[in-house]
Amino acid sequence: MNDVSAASNLNRLWADLIVEELVRSGVEFFCLAPGSRSTPLTTAVAAHPKARHVMHFDERGTAFFALGYGRATRRPAAWITTSGTATANGFPAVVEAATDGVPMLLLTADRPPELRQTGANQTIDQVNLFGGYARWFFDLPAPTTAIDPAMVLTTVDQAVYRAVRAPQGPVHLNCMFREPLAPTPDGHDYRDYTAGLGPWQAGHQPYTAYDLTTRTLDPAQIERLWAMLRGIEHGLVVAGKLDTPAEGEAVLRLANQLGWPLLPDVGSQIRLGRGAASECLVGFYDQILGSPSFQETHRPDAVLHLGGRPTSKRLLQYLARHRPQPYVLVNPRPDRLDPHHQTTHRIEADVLTFCDALAVDSNPPNPSSWLASWRDASAKAEEIVDSFVNEADALSEPAVARLISQTIPEGHGLVLASSMPVRDVDMFAALDGSAAPVAANRGASGIDGLVATAAGFAEGLNAPATLLTGDLALLHDLNSLAFLRDRPVVVVVINNDGGGIFHFLPIAEHEAVFESYFGTPHGLTFEAAAALFGLNYHHPQSPQDFLAAYRAACSRKAGTIIEVTTDREENVRLHRRVLEQVRGGLEDG
Repeated sequence: MNDVSAASNLNRLWADLIVEELVRSGVEFFCLAPGSRSTPLTTAVAAHPKARHVMHFDERGTAFFALGYGRATRRPAAWITTSGTATANGFPAVVEAATDGVPMLLLTADRPPELRQTGANQTIDQVNLFGGYARWFFDLPAPTTAIDPAMVLTTVDQAVYRAVRAPQGPVHLNCMFREPLAPTPDGHDYRDYTAGLGPWQAGHQPYTAYDLTTRTLDPAQIERLWAMLRGIEHGLVVAGKLDTPAEGEAVLRLANQLGWPLLPDVGSQIRLGRGAASECLVGFYDQILGSPSFQETHRPDAVLHLGGRPTSKRLLQYLARHRPQPYVLVNPRPDRLDPHHQTTHRIEADVLTFCDALAVDSNPPNPSSWLASWRDASAKAEEIVDSFVNEADALSEPAVARLISQTIPEGHGLVLASSMPVRDVDMFAALDGSAAPVAANRGASGIDGLVATAAGFAEGLNAPATLLTGDLALLHDLNSLAFLRDRPVVVVVINNDGGGIFHFLPIAEHEAVFESYFGTPHGLTFEAAAALFGLNYHHPQSPQDFLAAYRAACSRKAGTIIEVTTDREENVRLHRRVLEQVRGGLEDG
């Protein structure tokens, strides 16, 4: 690196130290919005040869971009923002990162102490602004030669470590700067001040190296657990949200060794593109659990739940109703993660490590009638879903979810909005498409920042991505369409003119208030938005038109909006009709 002592002024010297140490620690991507107080940090990023960045006018968008990047890479991006309300714009993304364990570095510029609580312009209380949602907070003092510059480096090293160690999450460094903020030379020679950093500056490693350790599992405990589970025939493996395909593959192997049905959430990285890869995989469990008779004849005696909370409400209600014991929950975070209070064995461990440790028996059991009945029911449900989609002339929300799962190219990421998109792909996705990496902001399940998240996810994957979203979520993040001018992100927006998911809730029966206060029709379409941001646009009318538009969009190097118009009330009827057909098919069979 360049000699830090040659920095134009002390603000820039500290900023150079921060950026250099972040890059050495593996944080090479920076998400920035324009602002004055953050000038030292911004100019340091601009000057660093290894720092990559995205520049955007909306701090909320850059925060969600950093979130998407962290989801894809499991490494933090650095979010840099100026002081004042700009910092508060990151709060929704910070909440999501904290609740779903996504690493993130928050570098908020701030006024120095003498300007706090004085009415100084663009000054708010940024100390512990994100409260308990930050894994760690440090109020970095304004640069002064009275403080050893090594303190800056060790602070950055601690921040990165806190972000990436389990449980991963957002870390907040609040960086105070006095004027001058621009890299204006101040005429000082800082060689004596930085003399102690000679060995660090001559090398390429962080000042403080943190060794990440893996939680050790007690072999005796693992043997007892395996002996207990291995003797149970009517067990289930539930794969919730998992972070990597490797974790998903490990869960597949473990389910095969147990000989239990594996119920894969859409975020498990094994719901899409697995086909017959595992004899234990039951992809359409949500649909078959819509049959009361199936539920009654399929009471589980044990559950091994790996990863996060499943999307399927039907599955959660089924497990809560029958309360199988033992109920073993494995997750690397210490959180309870047990809203129905049914966990009997809670193991805080990396899912991959746990699966490798538990799978001690190389001889899987013979397929049981229990497993066969789940597999047969799932296959029948998929046949009904497939017929429903293939025989329809008009586009529907379930059809779009299934068509995307069948058509998405290999290596292409998939980001799913909360509410109906994530549920539709969970329920209707094909098992024989591509094994696309899946992301969804289901930590807090907010409507915020979906376009920016998808753009960051694509950046982190270094690959194209598809975002399946609803109209309200897209309206909520229109600013972030600017990210897609030069990024291959396909936005498939289901426009049903309002909040479609509310039609599935009891409030839909209260007509006097429902449409105005919950349905909230807006009467808007997205062709003009696509034109405003220079994006391609399609409005297909049939499944064939959709497939043609989607394939064309996936081949482009810039963003595309594909708008699918549906009817909210008809969508509810379609979902219920499919569920009734599956229920009838299972009961007749």
